[in-house]
Amino acid sequence: MAFPNPPAILAARDLRAAELEISPAGASANPASRADALLRIYAWMHLARITDNRILELFRQGLMRGTVTGGQGNEALIVPLALLANKQLDVASFTHRDMGGHLIWGRHLCTHLNQYFANAGSPTKAREGNIHRGDPANRSLPMISHLGAMVSNVAGATDSQRRLGCAAVGFAFFGDGASSTGDIHETLNLASLLSLPVVFVIENNGYAYSTPLSEQFAAGTELWQRAAGYGIEGLVLDATGDIDTIVPTLAAAIEKVRTTSRPVLIEARTLRLRGHAAYDTCDYLRPGESEGFFARDPLPKFRAHLAAEAGAARVEALEAELSAFLEECVTISLAVPRPTADGMEADLFAPSAAPLPWKPEPAAPAALNVAQALNLGLRKILAERPESLVIGQDIATYGGAFKVTEGLLKDFGRPRVLNVPLAESACTGYAIGLALNGHRPIEEFQFADFATEATTQIALNAGTMHFRSGAACPLVFRLPCGGGLTFGSFHSQELESMFLSMPGLKALYPSTPQDAFNALLAAYEDNNPVFLFEHKALYRRGRSPVAWDANYRDVWQPKRLRAGEFATFITYGEMVHLAEEACNYFASEYETTFDLFDLRALAPLQLDAIEASLARTGRLIVLHEGRRTHGFGAELVARLAEKHFSALKAAPLRIASLDLPVPFAPELEHAFRPTKEKIIDRIAAWMG
Repeated sequence: MAFPNPPAILAARDLRAAELEISPAGASANPASRADALLRIYAWMHLARITDNRILELFRQGLMRGTVTGGQGNEALIVPLALLANKQLDVASFTHRDMGGHLIWGRHLCTHLNQYFANAGSPTKAREGNIHRGDPANRSLPMISHLGAMVSNVAGATDSQRRLGCAAVGFAFFGDGASSTGDIHETLNLASLLSLPVVFVIENNGYAYSTPLSEQFAAGTELWQRAAGYGIEGLVLDATGDIDTIVPTLAAAIEKVRTTSRPVLIEARTLRLRGHAAYDTCDYLRPGESEGFFARDPLPKFRAHLAAEAGAARVEALEAELSAFLEECVTISLAVPRPTADGMEADLFAPSAAPLPWKPEPAAPAALNVAQALNLGLRKILAERPESLVIGQDIATYGGAFKVTEGLLKDFGRPRVLNVPLAESACTGYAIGLALNGHRPIEEFQFADFATEATTQIALNAGTMHFRSGAACPLVFRLPCGGGLTFGSFHSQELESMFLSMPGLKALYPSTPQDAFNALLAAYEDNNPVFLFEHKALYRRGRSPVAWDANYRDVWQPKRLRAGEFATFITYGEMVHLAEEACNYFASEYETTFDLFDLRALAPLQLDAIEASLARTGRLIVLHEGRRTHGFGAELVARLAEKHFSALKAAPLRIASLDLPVPFAPELEHAFRPTKEKIIDRIAAWMG
């Protein structure tokens, strides 16, 4: 069924503050133009209000599910701001209080209703919660429930726009409650440090769900004054007041950010007329507080002012037209079929892209270690791919904790090689924003262990992005990992099992310099978030020839290193070298050979060659450095045994580290990790 044509007034989605200007004498230079502008603002405010109210009714009738939250009382903030923004250039990430912003930024009202009905016409294919919509293709970034984590995405996408030559401004919204999160602090600091043109808006409605301001902040705290701590401008706005004050205040702030490329923090004091969500009983409110909210409601006040200035009949006719349009849209959306599960698994990852047009260089092999091979790969990417950049802590002048990025700043400059502050979550969210807007960032974590600080951004935001919004999110996370160097519990972990239990993330784990070079190129050109696990003990463990390899994408497949008959032996990372030594020992001492595979790609798993081997040998050995319980080897054994149980001649053998934190002293770490001797002993006993 075709969508109905919106009322003509909704064709205008922009506003200039000058349209409302009044002379010092109190007269408008162009009364007709001013009346049109006021009617335009009111039309969007009224549509947002009646849409929120209608959605609440439909939810209470059982026709909508999930969490229904409304923006009733927030319209006088979000509508003028969205109208003032440049929808062709700017970036926004609206929250669940911002119906007016969602409507103005784009897409037909039916599309928004389809999202709430979770039907077959939902823009997220009914895979995402009803309020978690966005329009990434038009720089309206999708919302996640971890509200503080959204603002860094705006910072990254806005910076991407600026890098592309667009005079864009970002709009990052969060509530008084979310202002307490670490992500907000990290992003405000990052935006100030990098001079990112972002308008940060605190939608302060007095409550974080049921928690009042008095239980969130110390007495006397003014949220807008926090801006001074970041060296940026802050201001407070009464978003329940006069439109003739709200519009010029917002317009001036936006224009200042656009021209100076400096962020600003606005504390907008607004209202939440219907509680946190549809199920909120509001019994935490003080006597008379709700009535006080409705007395301050800006919409009826604005309506009365508009009726006096433009004529009551004109306002009433507009309201009738908008109400009829809404009801027609509801009728159409109710008739849309329910969604099906078709294509869900196929849509987990963004489709593979064609190989990038890499230059066949370096043609002559050079003897390099893994760290040098990665540096060579980064240089190739930065030299040949203008959309690339490398970010991380201490990666610039210092060259990274393990010197993998050494010399890159000197050769490619700060815009491409970017030191960032100690803020893994915000910096990862910033990288996600860049990736959503056409850049391809490579983020180095000093140690894999520190990636846990960015778990929400990695696993719940980047990893789910394509499934829930259809947007590609191409970025590489470089994770120096693994033990054996006596770095202790917080610098030695193998985290592949933890991260790869989350959907939507890919992972490569090379064991040789050539594979490290190939893996970096393959990860870079993938349209999804990709982990590149780099074992620290391999960075300088010997050298071997590295050159351009036209088959670099083969790194997504396991590589057979030894041919044998007794068992199929799977491993990856540093353990590959120990496994090769063990295979040599058994061939020499026992005249026993193994089919040895370097897995290389941990996600998605490509096991066809390994399955063929297991069907032939009937025995399985899995070796990995991570802890045994819930370790990655358990997944490998489960998948292979499920499919080939009848072909097995013996129980599979898993060799892994102890179920302990990584100990510090070399003697203790030696006892904790697999070693050549322990591997040989375990296999010999198993062969027994």
